[in-house]
Amino acid sequence: MPVTIRRATKADAAQIAEIIGEVILEPDPVILTREWSAGEITAWMERQGDSGAFFVVEDRERVLSFATIDFDSAEPDEASFGAWVRRINRRQGHGSALARHCLAFARECGYKRIRARLPERNEAALSYLSSIGALVPLTNPCATFELPIYRESGEGPA
Repeated sequence: MPVTIRRATKADAAQIAEIIGEVILEPDPVILTREWSAGEITAWMERQGDSGAFFVVEDRERVLSFATIDFDSAEPDEASFGAWVRRINRRQGHGSALARHCLAFARECGYKRIRARLPERNEAALSYLSSIGALVPLTNPCATFELPIYRESGEGPA
């Protein structure tokens, strides 16, 4: 049975919190460095309103991965992107699929720039981000970088 990619709801908060609990135990967690409760995830979703979103990859009601596009009130044309996949479900295309959904959402919201962050020594994150088109600064891996916003046709940046 194929997986489903969809916008997350508050009902997914506990499983998203579970994924965060898994990834923070890894040697180089990306951005999320502590456990989050389902209530904190729900509050994050509510804070986003229509300007941001969580997306999940689900297999038979089990959330395998999630991603978020989050607005920046100081930079109204800019949003941040992050994706996290359970270790057992990596290298199956879930992160790339989430990136496509998040970037499409960002286009619909009218964002001009999408930023993400790459922690030092995280080769897996570097490989992933490069595969989705990010121009990652190799000389300063802790820097932020931008992801391209492509038109629906896929023909170059918007």
